[in-house]
Amino acid sequence: MSAPRDPWSDPATPTEPGPAYTGPPPTTSPYAYGTPAPYGVPPPWGYGPPPPYGYPGAPYPGAPYPGAPYPGAAYPGAAYPGASRPGRRPGQVIGAAVLTFVQALLVLIASLYVWFFASLAELAIEESPTAAPAQAYEFAREGDVLSIVQLASVALLVVAGILALVRRTRVAWLVLLAAHGVQLLLTVYWWAQLGDLLGPAAAGQDLGGVVAAFSLFFAAAPLVTLGLVLFGGGRHWFTAPQT
Repeated sequence: MSAPRDPWSDPATPTEPGPAYTGPPPTTSPYAYGTPAPYGVPPPWGYGPPPPYGYPGAPYPGAPYPGAPYPGAAYPGAAYPGASRPGRRPGQVIGAAVLTFVQALLVLIASLYVWFFASLAELAIEESPTAAPAQAYEFAREGDVLSIVQLASVALLVVAGILALVRRTRVAWLVLLAAHGVQLLLTVYWWAQLGDLLGPAAAGQDLGGVVAAFSLFFAAAPLVTLGLVLFGGGRHWFTAPQT
């Protein structure tokens, strides 16, 4: 007796019919609307197990967002390494503001001295009008006016220093230039005035160098400040168009 034939090995043997084709798989979830699928059911209806750590496209912990500059990269628009950031006040402007306040303090002290010596000259003239020298008359006449003018210049210096620290406008720049320009004019005036007041004594005792040094002392801060804001980054800070 021979073994039964395998229907799959003999093409002549008819095969048993399989299940009928029912069409493509359903595209809607077999679960009720609004009911989440149980955990572990594969997509598209369930969530399935979470993907393994480090799947493609996941940034490593602490990675910057796409497009972020790498550490040490210059910010966009930096003209050269070490350039100040946009919107940050350059050191020239800060230095000019500090020198402006220093000059205001020096002129304030000098104004008080001028007023004091002018008052002494007036007292000397009142006590002996005929014995007082001509320089005393001149100094007493101009001392009070000079004190007021210098106090006004102190106020202008303070305003200019504040504007340099809080404003970035051409007006602030012009006020700063005007304040130190007035200081240079006052320095030249005092240089000439002291030479006239001392008169022959300046030539006889060689006081010309002292007068020049005194004038240069009060002209140093204005000259440096004007150099800081008339050239380079100081000028560009106030005059460049703002975006």
